[in-house]
Amino acid sequence: MRDSFAVDKWLLLAIAALLALGVTMVLSTSYLYSQERFSDGTYFLRKQVIAIGAGLVALVICSLLPSAMYRRLSYPLLGMTLLVLVLVLIPGVGVARGGARRWLMLPGFAFQPAELAKLALVLYLAHSMAKKAEKIKTFSLGVLPHLIVGGVFLIALLLQPDFGTALILAALLHLLLFFGGVRVSHLLAIGFMALPLLVYVMLTAEYRLRRLLTFMDPWRDASNSGFQVVQSLIAFGSGQLWGRGLGESRQKLFYLPEAHTDFVFSVVGEELGLLGALAVLALFGIIIVRGLRLTSKIEEPFEQNLAFGLTVLLGLQALIHMGVVMGLMPTKGLVLPFISYGGSAMVINLMEAGILLGLSRRRL
Repeated sequence: MRDSFAVDKWLLLAIAALLALGVTMVLSTSYLYSQERFSDGTYFLRKQVIAIGAGLVALVICSLLPSAMYRRLSYPLLGMTLLVLVLVLIPGVGVARGGARRWLMLPGFAFQPAELAKLALVLYLAHSMAKKAEKIKTFSLGVLPHLIVGGVFLIALLLQPDFGTALILAALLHLLLFFGGVRVSHLLAIGFMALPLLVYVMLTAEYRLRRLLTFMDPWRDASNSGFQVVQSLIAFGSGQLWGRGLGESRQKLFYLPEAHTDFVFSVVGEELGLLGALAVLALFGIIIVRGLRLTSKIEEPFEQNLAFGLTVLLGLQALIHMGVVMGLMPTKGLVLPFISYGGSAMVINLMEAGILLGLSRRRL
């Protein structure tokens, strides 16, 4: 029993610290908003705590499952996820919010299939690349099948539309293929062929083009298209070195939209200052470093691919969220793992962490 819980302590402590900070920040950023909307200042906090509870149960279970189970589940989970991504597009089945159809309403909560798609793609790629390790350098067997599966997922996400998650999956696909040993020439060719499609997708949607122009100069339209980024930058500037103090953010007072989800790191910067923001960055740095260190210790191809894919997935989401709220990337609706409010993301992120911890237990 003691060996079953002998996991990477640094990885576990980093996740626990982020969860504790996340609960604090969800209460801080959502109290007044939920009080005005639901007459209950703890509405979002209670839902987040329930999601964390469910996610921690999932984390423990995932950490105890053998890796052979994940190999067996990779294809069924892939098929089920694709089915759910199609179902969410059907009017009356999928729930539309803010002009996007990304949720399925289940008893008691709304589920976002895009979060499950990230985990499903990592499991599929880890298994498929390990199975085709000797043929990975051939385009027809080592690259094309993975491109087709990834392309189907990307199309389903773009139809919602969920451009941010689609970009994450595209980056994840390329990084995992590179790690698996695919020829660099094949990856470069794929990138060049995908570039016109990316430009087309960006230019055909007026709101995406507006976000791109806003990214180049958010102050040009600070009261409209650049409002979120400008308010986020003001939050970081107001925090200075030490921050205003927990609960003392001014930008969350209906100035900064989605302060408890897509822009939670802005409030971290305002309330905890530069030092607090750097501490969060350091915690994610620990997850990335420990995940890559774990990857280097593993010799079995599937487990190695899985550890690398999950580490990249968690790190990529965190870095993109931080880049967006600091104006370093165009605005996209992405949560910060373990900190932002969001039940689907929280449970899936904790499942991913549980798999990483399970892999670390077998390598101590």
